[in-house]
Amino acid sequence: MCEDELIPPQADMTEREWLRVGAEAAGAGAAPVPTTGRVPQWVNRRTLLGGAMAGAALAVLPSPAQSPASAAPRLGAPGAFPFPERPNGKGEFAILVTGDAGTGDEAQYAVAAAARDICRGEGVGLAVGLGDNIYENGPESDHDSEFQDKFEKPNNGIDVPWLMVLGNHDCSGLIPGSGGDPSRGDREVSYARTSKRWYMPSRYYRVPLPAADPLVEFFAIDTIPWSSYVAQLDPYYRWDGPYMRAQRSWLDEALRTSRARWKVVIGHHPYLNNGKHGSAGSYDGFEIGNYTSGVHLKDMYEKVVCGRADLILSGHDHTLQILEPTARTGGTRQVVCGASAKTEDGKAHFANPAAWQNFSDHGFMLLKVSGARLTIDAYTVDVATRKATLAHRTHHTRPVAAPTAAHA
Repeated sequence: MCEDELIPPQADMTEREWLRVGAEAAGAGAAPVPTTGRVPQWVNRRTLLGGAMAGAALAVLPSPAQSPASAAPRLGAPGAFPFPERPNGKGEFAILVTGDAGTGDEAQYAVAAAARDICRGEGVGLAVGLGDNIYENGPESDHDSEFQDKFEKPNNGIDVPWLMVLGNHDCSGLIPGSGGDPSRGDREVSYARTSKRWYMPSRYYRVPLPAADPLVEFFAIDTIPWSSYVAQLDPYYRWDGPYMRAQRSWLDEALRTSRARWKVVIGHHPYLNNGKHGSAGSYDGFEIGNYTSGVHLKDMYEKVVCGRADLILSGHDHTLQILEPTARTGGTRQVVCGASAKTEDGKAHFANPAAWQNFSDHGFMLLKVSGARLTIDAYTVDVATRKATLAHRTHHTRPVAAPTAAHA
């Protein structure tokens, strides 16, 4: 392996710097390299090498039919809350978005109480949990009492299916939050079989809404083995191992074949982020190796997701951010919603273009989806009073990728 393949791209450059570097590379005589069209038509040598490696890996992937993930029907305990099959009284599918919630402390209960009031008024029929569901080490079994204390009890009254994804704390190894033991995530998949709320039919999966003629589709991914704080020892979960190669192939095919007007990718680690963890490719200031920095997650987002999904919903950073879609993202908007139980230091650490961001308050978000538009409402929460305040609203009226369904 060449040494420069281990040096991740400078993910934390500003949009202007990112475009300028590309223009300079092209001006220096770098030959244009064909791409998916989802990112500008120039790449540097490091990107080309990374793409070649990814292409070689994809050539030996199992077919989508062999993937463990699927557009599964609603599974779970008897009486599991069903997916909504029609819009609410306002003509929208309303979806609650939370992240990094699983502490079981007062802040989690306060945010959940505030969200419950908003959900009732907005006719919410679905919820999303963006990882770090069970702090600090994840569950010890699929019947761990922490599922009750850190998920079921706080969310009592928000009686809808929750699309759950794995966070680094859910897959802790010897070090809490390291992501060093991805196999621990299987306990959360197993828990879904007995919970009315918790939906996780596999470690990655897709959910079209409504199922028969989807208006919006969610693509839940497992970002942990790409972005763990320690190297993966199990070859199955290595960044280039069979699990991650199969997941990447599945996501590429799922986005390509989706008939939904709106497409939303949900995963714990963000592509872009102005909080202290930084963006994929240089998480927490690390810029060497196949792990920690998230360099291979960055590559996946840029090659598979950007320009095809309308939104990337992530947690990890305990902040609220609605970043702007840009040339760098191919029109895809990054949203960070990880302040449902913890908060950060109150300041931006990077300068990716943002429509709105908050680095000090607890909160949650709502997605409201109709054929005409996709709306993101950001709420901050006062923990003492358990009250939510609508802090910002952003609209989308045109999908990033042309749909093939009748909603077009």
